[in-house]
Amino acid sequence: MTADSLTLPQFLTRFMLQQPEIQPAVLPTRRAAVLVPIIARPQPTLLLTRRADSLRKHAGQVAFPGGMMDHSDPSLVFTALREAEEEVAITPASVKVIGTLPAVTSSTGFQVTPVVGILPDTITYHPSEDEVAAVFEMPLQEALRLGRYTPLDIHRHGTEHRVWLSWFEDYFVWGMTAGIIRQLSLQIGQP
Repeated sequence: MTADSLTLPQFLTRFMLQQPEIQPAVLPTRRAAVLVPIIARPQPTLLLTRRADSLRKHAGQVAFPGGMMDHSDPSLVFTALREAEEEVAITPASVKVIGTLPAVTSSTGFQVTPVVGILPDTITYHPSEDEVAAVFEMPLQEALRLGRYTPLDIHRHGTEHRVWLSWFEDYFVWGMTAGIIRQLSLQIGQP
């Protein structure tokens, strides 16, 4: 396999062979989920959003579709699919969930579970104007290239945290979103 030829079957095989051990939820008790949507194009892409500038938290940031778990949500997978439908009009029936990544804690105190799903190449999506300013696709091969992410150590609330930074076209990808993409890359052993 060459550096520019990661196919969807290769990705799926590597993802399934390296399933992480999922730890049970611990504090914080506020739980959320995001969909990590991979579109099954001839060269697979990763679907990302830029959050609306009017939002109270994480305004204007690049993110995966997702949000807080509602009391009526039966699972975090359901939460990720519900939020993807609300934010970018992707129906749950069009997503083939292949697994989850280990939960991460957001800067706002949520335990966020990334749900990895495959979308057909015929998928259409439309941003919710209230929540999403833009939707874009990034080539999966490029997104998973570890060398594109630069570490930045920040001090917050007396603790040092490492965040990751990257650019794609006009989009600044950083923080939890960049961390989730890096985790996915590490899981499948991508250079």
